[in-house]
Amino acid sequence: MNKDTKIATRQSFGEALKDLGEKNEKVVVLDADLAGATKTNIFGKAFPERFFDMGIAEQDMIGTAAGLASAGKIPYASSFAVFVTGRSYDQIRSSVCYPKANVKICGTHAGVTVGEDGATHQMLEDLGLMRGLPNMTVLCTSDDTQTRWAVEEISKINGPVYFRLSRAATPVIYDEKAKFEIGKMVQFGEGTKATVFATGAVVAEALEAQEILAKEGIDIRVVDVHTIKPIDKEMIIKCANETEKLISIEDHSIIGGLGTAISEVLTEEAPKKLVRMGMKDCFGKSGKAMELLKYFGLVADNIVEEVKK
Repeated sequence: MNKDTKIATRQSFGEALKDLGEKNEKVVVLDADLAGATKTNIFGKAFPERFFDMGIAEQDMIGTAAGLASAGKIPYASSFAVFVTGRSYDQIRSSVCYPKANVKICGTHAGVTVGEDGATHQMLEDLGLMRGLPNMTVLCTSDDTQTRWAVEEISKINGPVYFRLSRAATPVIYDEKAKFEIGKMVQFGEGTKATVFATGAVVAEALEAQEILAKEGIDIRVVDVHTIKPIDKEMIIKCANETEKLISIEDHSIIGGLGTAISEVLTEEAPKKLVRMGMKDCFGKSGKAMELLKYFGLVADNIVEEVKK
């Protein structure tokens, strides 16, 4: 992990979209008056004829994206996670998921790491909303390298995708040669004391906790869950059998998100207690991203404390 190089996954998303646009003329991008923040403006400047700013009309944007998909295009529809999933849920359900439309829904600025915009803009329920929909694939990437891979990889899936992205700059975890597969988690270490399942912006915090604990002679493993749906059942069962304690951490509500998805597998396949770290049935607050993660107990020190309990 390169702690000195930090890049927001929304920035990686914008740059990777432009690269994808150069390779695939079927790719079109839609935004809802937030192109400067979501970074889709990078694609828009390069391919203005394939970029559509729909204004503050998220429901219309999703409907239009579904129409473009039916005409053979590969639409990426983007806005803040709170708007693209919250305001457009009915359209996503009926116009995208039900007909299995080839639409990629990209929600940036997810979680409390949105920061100063506060509770109204800090989407903490989107993973639950999206993973509950039939036919939907759900991704949440942790760094620049993984995000660039995901932008291109989801274009190869013929069907609905929800892609969750962060506003906050996070450390680069993987080098450019790293290989990923949709539906397969990435394991760091072979420790048996505990497994920490993490997704998105807090994967770096889990890896930091792993380093701290290693210095104290406590060996854990960290698992990067970049695909929330389909969930990697084999990895969950393997870690349940090989480690003493299971922990999940997410910049999302503990209801419906990563912790819930893992719990569902454990209940059916390998009954074992899971400690879920995340937003505990509450809204966020206004503040700086890292200060909020600390306030809500979602940083490396909190993971270290939980492992030691």
